[in-house]
Amino acid sequence: MDAFYASVEQRDDPELRGKPLAVGGSPESRGVVAAASYEARKYGVRSAMPMARAVRRCPELLIVPPDFARYKEASQKVMRILHSATPLVEPLSLDEAYLDVTENLWGEPLATNVARRIKQRIQDELGLTASAGVAPNKFLAKIASGWQKPDGLTVIAPERVEAFLQKLPVEALWGVGPVTAKKLRAIGIERLVDIRTADRDALAKTVGSLADWLVELSHGRDNRPVEPNRETKSVSCETTYAKDLTDLREINQQIQLLAEEVAGDLKRKGLRARTVTIKVRYNNFTTVTRSHTTEYFTDSRPDLVNRAQMLLERTEVGARPVRLLGVGAHALKLAEPPSP
Repeated sequence: MDAFYASVEQRDDPELRGKPLAVGGSPESRGVVAAASYEARKYGVRSAMPMARAVRRCPELLIVPPDFARYKEASQKVMRILHSATPLVEPLSLDEAYLDVTENLWGEPLATNVARRIKQRIQDELGLTASAGVAPNKFLAKIASGWQKPDGLTVIAPERVEAFLQKLPVEALWGVGPVTAKKLRAIGIERLVDIRTADRDALAKTVGSLADWLVELSHGRDNRPVEPNRETKSVSCETTYAKDLTDLREINQQIQLLAEEVAGDLKRKGLRARTVTIKVRYNNFTTVTRSHTTEYFTDSRPDLVNRAQMLLERTEVGARPVRLLGVGAHALKLAEPPSP
């Protein structure tokens, strides 16, 4: 989906259309940009950017607080359209998914036509735009999907894969962010295809266990299937606070709320957990985590709350101001169905 949160806001409020818009928190309270419209991106406004910096870059920026319930509703409608084409849909987030349309419910032999039809239905039924990448595998399709945003459609036919790869910078590789890209350039790797001829020892020293995977990707090879029922590894919830928390009673209340949210999420997903974790970020950005594992699996709100609050006692909350709190549940399994 294109600038998903911002696009939903612009769709639902005509006053916001065509204007630079950011969805996120207030610049006066450490807010960050959750999504930026394409009008705002022209000024260099990007997601995860502090809202105060975004406003400096674009003084006329309009700011809207997020409405995740509305975005989730729109996401569910998008996913229904995707599932009308194929059962092989692997969601990555609210606004992104992989589809395997080799065989599809529409009997359409050309994946490009499936992509066009999906894009048109999303536009007609939801008033939103999506960008699609059509390619022989996940790696190439992901890159292609971002190639002509917004409202893009990029097709990489098998015979065009090599020519496409030759154009790409090293950052296009999975797992290569700005820091790793800088390290790779330091050993002479500028383009994606340079990985193929790089010294293997130097490459392994630079990227560690990623080396073999990056070599495969540099040849355009990626055999991972689309997994429609990908296992949930964890459920978590966290909050960054506008003002640092210093009162221990308030911190305990916040942890309780977060733990209850996680417990509710577990129940909705039909999951139970053995491990509870908390995350605490102090006002100097130092972050600590604590965890507790039991022999049993649970989705009990009181149990999760008690364990999360117990873990707080192993931190310096109350003595140090707190900027962020989080609670997570790990080591999951499906809840047992009720007896007939």
